[in-house]
Amino acid sequence: MKPTPATPERLPAPSGPGFPWPRRLSWRLALGFGSLVGLMLLALAVLSLKISAMTELTERFATQDMQRLLRVQSLSLTTEGVGNALLHLMNAPRAQRVPVYADVDERNRRIDGIIESLSNNLDELAQVQTLRRLNEARAAYAEAFIATVDEIEGNDPKAALRIYREQVMPALQQVLVESNLLINRERERIEQQMAQAQARFKQLAWWAAALSVLAVGLGVALALGTTRSVVSPLKQLEAAAQRIAGGDYLHPVLATSSEEIDRVGQALTAMTGAIAAREHEIERLAFRDPLTDLPNRTFLLQTSPSTQLPLNPNEPLPQAGASTDLSAQRPGCHCRSLVLFDLARLKTINETLGFATGDTLIKEVARRAQAVLQSVSATAGLAKFQVSNTLLAHVNGGMFAIVSGVDERAEIELLYQRLTAVMAHPAQCSGHSVDLSLAFGLARVGDDAGAEPALPVINLLRNAEVALSAAKAAAQPYAWYNPAQEAARLSHLGLLSDLRAAVSTAQLQMWLQPKFSLQTGRAVGAEALVRWQHPTRGFVSPAEFVPFAEQTGAISLVTDWMLAQAMLTLQRWQASQPDLSLSVNVSTRDLQDPSFCQRVEQLLQQHRVNPQRLRLELVESGLMQDAKASIALLHHLRALGVELSIDDFGTGYSSLAYLQQLPVSELKIDRSFIIDINAQPMSQRLVKTMIDMGHGMDLLVTAEGIETAAEQDTLKTLGCDVMQGYFGSRPLFGDKLQAWFDDLAAPAAKA
Repeated sequence: MKPTPATPERLPAPSGPGFPWPRRLSWRLALGFGSLVGLMLLALAVLSLKISAMTELTERFATQDMQRLLRVQSLSLTTEGVGNALLHLMNAPRAQRVPVYADVDERNRRIDGIIESLSNNLDELAQVQTLRRLNEARAAYAEAFIATVDEIEGNDPKAALRIYREQVMPALQQVLVESNLLINRERERIEQQMAQAQARFKQLAWWAAALSVLAVGLGVALALGTTRSVVSPLKQLEAAAQRIAGGDYLHPVLATSSEEIDRVGQALTAMTGAIAAREHEIERLAFRDPLTDLPNRTFLLQTSPSTQLPLNPNEPLPQAGASTDLSAQRPGCHCRSLVLFDLARLKTINETLGFATGDTLIKEVARRAQAVLQSVSATAGLAKFQVSNTLLAHVNGGMFAIVSGVDERAEIELLYQRLTAVMAHPAQCSGHSVDLSLAFGLARVGDDAGAEPALPVINLLRNAEVALSAAKAAAQPYAWYNPAQEAARLSHLGLLSDLRAAVSTAQLQMWLQPKFSLQTGRAVGAEALVRWQHPTRGFVSPAEFVPFAEQTGAISLVTDWMLAQAMLTLQRWQASQPDLSLSVNVSTRDLQDPSFCQRVEQLLQQHRVNPQRLRLELVESGLMQDAKASIALLHHLRALGVELSIDDFGTGYSSLAYLQQLPVSELKIDRSFIIDINAQPMSQRLVKTMIDMGHGMDLLVTAEGIETAAEQDTLKTLGCDVMQGYFGSRPLFGDKLQAWFDDLAAPAAKA
């Protein structure tokens, strides 16, 4: 190959006949690149020789000088550690001195080993003399150390401390002084070698610069032929744009020979950085709770059982959904249990004290829970809850979850007790002292019979939520997951859908329990009771489906059905028994529905029933949940002519101030006051007070649950108006109900 010409525009023609310059760009590129490759091979050969020399110097620096410097520095650090260890030895009880002696002996052996290795590597006279003085100081320290140990073992700490101050410390200080001299000298040698290396590097840079100038000259000659060609730079930009579209933000846009295209590339690079930063922030917001900076429910549910679980909120989260095998990094970290706890009364706190106060409480709960988890390694019984196998997450609202690799019930309950103890102190928020009352749901892998050994976190969380709901329902501070709880929940969910069908397919039944006047013994009406005859489950107790319907809001369907059936019954009674009344229970949900009064009015008009024959029974505690709205609704109902009764009177928490505002016409004394009232003087006085209070307010007083003649006679004596219970009649349906009604109608027909 011919040498590269000095002129970049064109190659000079050889002597003799004319040598034409290639007209095709491909030939030009081939010729130019061939020359450029030759120049580069020459440059590589020269640079390789220079680099080889620098490599030899670097290897000597790394294998000898730097190692010697590190040993001298290690000598200084070990000497400082010996003094601290000796102080620890003087202060340690006799029973704990053995490991301290071992530590001090190990440090002494390390010092001797370093000094011995240095004696074989030092070649300067000044360093040899310094090492000799270092050996003398080491020997003085050894004698002082033995004397100090003798005094320690002789139980004379004062003498030991005196020797330590007067002999050990000066000897150690001399060792440090001499080791520092060695360090300084080694540093000077290293600086000299670095200066030599820098000089060689500059020489290499000059060689590289010279060869680069030649390469640039050749490149310019090559570029002149394709100055107007921008195909290659545009392809680079296109490839970079495709990488960015595919989510690759790590590879920057390559520079080109065109300033304009470079500007586009720089803008594309800036856009790449901005997109990457925004995506990082979006991912952080997606998997971290912005209020507590803890992992959130989304991250928790996408975490596999072996994903690394960082406790520190400043530690970056692992990729959500990744299958990182943490067991290879941190043993025993599989998710084996989950503790779910919820801050009680958060909704009330937000409504009363504001959302800022609620947020403060949530952050305070997170802070205290983190403090517990960060201190468990020093707590007896909780050492297994380590950073490597425990994750605290903010699920939602005031609910938090602790996922760990611990599956022993006793240790999990101990963690629960520790959390409860930490949360026992009220939090100060906005000038208010607020109790941090928590409910806990506990679940572990072994509690789910038949589940896979590596139970997913989503299943553990579901089980813990079931346990938490059970704890709240039972008013208990915590509850363990039990498969029976889930079976009951599934049964309830099935009942909810079946209940909707039951309303429309005549599965519900309205039973009537008669009510009798205590003074005359005549029937005055009945209370309507709902019963459910399921086509496959058989009889479903109201105690099972009514509370669940209350919670889900489906009770309104039952109430509407009962009201419609009551209207039909009252319509049939108008001819033969126009004085009988019929009572229908109204739920708390119905009282909170503004359209309830309108629905009652439409039914009355549709069936043309005397509204005074309809009684709506209201639970006392339900009235007080929203007293103002309830009182307004009751006044509207009363304006329709409907009679109103307070059911289970005495078991709620309404005050007389509210009671006198209610437009009710009847008080129904709860069964709990009636049981064995004939033998309970205190109950008699209490019931007498209720009866007198009701009569004083012009109310009819009814006693519920009368089952014996003695109870009936006692209530009659006390002046009660109406009785209801098994002693008078059990709830009736079908033929028995018709027979009872026929018995009522017979005297009326004779009359």
